Amino acid sequence: MKSDSLATRSFVGFLVTQFFGAFNDNLFKQLLLLLAVPSAAAIAAGQAKGPDLQGIATVVFGLPFVFAGGLAGFWADKFNKRTIIVGSKMAEIVVMALGMIAFWAVPYVGFYGLWAVLFLMGLQSTFFGPGKYGILPEMLEKRQLPRANGLVLMTTFVAIIIGTAAAGPLKDALVDPDIPGVRAAQKLWIGSFVCIGIAILGTISSLFIARVPVADPDLKLKAEYLTVPKPMRRLLVEDKPLLWALLASCVFWLIAGLTIQAVNSLGKTQLGLSDTNTSLMVSLISVGIAIGGVVAGWLTRKTSARTVLHIGCWGVVLFCVLLAITVPGRGHLLGFPGSIPALMLLGASAAFFAIPIQVFLQSRPPDELKGRMIAVMNQANFIAIVGSGILYQIMDLVISQAAWPRSSVFAAMAVLFVPVAIVYRLDDSDDAVPSGPDGIPETAV
Repeated sequence: MKSDSLATRSFVGFLVTQFFGAFNDNLFKQLLLLLAVPSAAAIAAGQAKGPDLQGIATVVFGLPFVFAGGLAGFWADKFNKRTIIVGSKMAEIVVMALGMIAFWAVPYVGFYGLWAVLFLMGLQSTFFGPGKYGILPEMLEKRQLPRANGLVLMTTFVAIIIGTAAAGPLKDALVDPDIPGVRAAQKLWIGSFVCIGIAILGTISSLFIARVPVADPDLKLKAEYLTVPKPMRRLLVEDKPLLWALLASCVFWLIAGLTIQAVNSLGKTQLGLSDTNTSLMVSLISVGIAIGGVVAGWLTRKTSARTVLHIGCWGVVLFCVLLAITVPGRGHLLGFPGSIPALMLLGASAAFFAIPIQVFLQSRPPDELKGRMIAVMNQANFIAIVGSGILYQIMDLVISQAAWPRSSVFAAMAVLFVPVAIVYRLDDSDDAVPSGPDGIPETAV
C-alpha cells in the first residue's frame, strides 16, 4: 500500500540507505584517486614511479554502468525492488571487505586488486540505482513524489560532498604523505573498516524499507534491453533537437569526468597540497553544483532555459580558463585560496548547463518513451564518463612528455567546451520544471 506521508519508517530507512550508499561510493573512489596521483613531494624525492592512474580508475568504475545498466533496469522491473536494494547493500559489505584485502595486498599484486574491487563497486551501484529511483513511485502517493525526490537529491549531494571530503583526512591520518603509492595503499586497509561499517549500517537501514509489488513479473529479457531500444533509435533519428541535447549532455559528462581527475592532479602534484585539502577542493565542486541547481531551477521559472544554459556554458569555459593559467616563475595563478571560489563557481556553472538539458531530455519524448529516454541518457552519460578516463590518460601522457603544468588539463577542457557554447542552441519550446533526480549519478564522477 502506498504511503501518503514521508514520515514513515520505510521512507526514512530508504533515505538513510541511499545516503550511506552514495557516501561509501565517493569515499572509496576518492581514496583510490588520491592514491593514483603522485604527490609533489614524492616527485621531488624521485619516489613517484609511473603515470597518474586516475583515468584507469574512472574507466574501471564506469564500465559496469555502460554494459550492465540495461540488465539492471530489467531486473528492477522483473523482481521486487526492495529485494534488489537489500541484496545490493549486502553485496556492498562483501565488496568493501574485498577492498580491505586488496589494500593490504597491493605490495604483492599491485593495483590490480583495487581495480577489481572498484569494478565490483561500480557493478553494485549499477544494480542499486534503478531500484533506488524506481521504488519511490511504488512506495509513495504521487503528490509526495516531488518532495521525496527533492530529499533524495539533497541527501545524495550531501553524501557526495562528505564522502569525497572525508577521503583526504582519512588517508592523511593513516599514511605519511611522503610515502609512495604502493606502500601508502597497504596502510589504508585499516581505513577500509570505515567503509565496511558504513555498508553494514546501510544494509540494516534497508531492512526497514517496505516490500512493494513487482512491476512486471512476466517481463522477458530481450537483447534490446542491453542496448538502445529500437523505438528510441527511431525517435532520436526523427527528433534532431532531442539527439543534439543528448550529445550535448555527453560532452558535459565528459568534461565532468575530467574535472575531478584534473582537480586531484592540480592539488597534489602542482600545488603540493595535502590529501585533505585536495579532497576539499573536489568536494567544493559538488557544493557549487548543489547551489547552482537551486538557482538554475529558480531562473528557469523567470527566463528561458536557453538563457540559463548559455550562462552555464560560458561560465564553465571561463572558470576552466582561470584554473588553467600558470604564470612562468610564479606558479598557478589562483593557487589554493583562489581555486576555492573558482571551483564552486565552476560547479554552479555546470548545474546551469546540465539542468535545462536534463529537463529537456525528460520532458521532450512522448510519455510511453520517457522511462527509456532516461535509461538511454544514463547509458550515454556513463559512456562519456568512461571516455573521460581514456582522454585523461592521453592528456597525462602528453603533459608529462611536454613538461607542462598539471593545470593544462583545464585548458583542454575549455577548448572542448567552446564549440558547445558557440554552436549548441537548446530548443526551449518544451521548457519544464524538473521533478526528480533521474540522471544524476551518485558519485562525483
